[in-house]
Amino acid sequence: MNAKVSSAAAAAPRFTKIGEDGALLPADAAEWVAVLDTKTNLMWDVKARHVKNYAGALKVPGKLTVAGFKDWRLPTVEELFLLADRTRVRPAIDTDFFLDTPSDWFWTSTLWASSPSVCAWLVSFGHGYSYWGSQDDEGFVRAVRPGQ
Repeated sequence: MNAKVSSAAAAAPRFTKIGEDGALLPADAAEWVAVLDTKTNLMWDVKARHVKNYAGALKVPGKLTVAGFKDWRLPTVEELFLLADRTRVRPAIDTDFFLDTPSDWFWTSTLWASSPSVCAWLVSFGHGYSYWGSQDDEGFVRAVRPGQ
């Protein structure tokens, strides 16, 4: 079987920049506040927010209004892990769209099944992997919401 992919589909960008008003922006836009992942139809806040612990991470998205939207939440480990680019390190993410991403751990909403009251899953944008950590640990938040 010979499968062909149209040149338009092959050239479609994975990420699209989103402006403060929620509008889609051109790839060469100089300022944007969110990014739409066209593969998952999830919209990501581009700002990484430092928090002291998991309890703080859970609170951050509910306080956000980004691109005109207020329905931000903490991503699952599966969702956030899809942003990790394992062809890159420090940071292991597409820096053309996610500027100033620390090479550090980012909290997810996924609790660790073995100890859900003590640990939760994180994604490392230092090296592009995930692991569980103590809910008392510091980390960062990158909020997510459904796409447009």
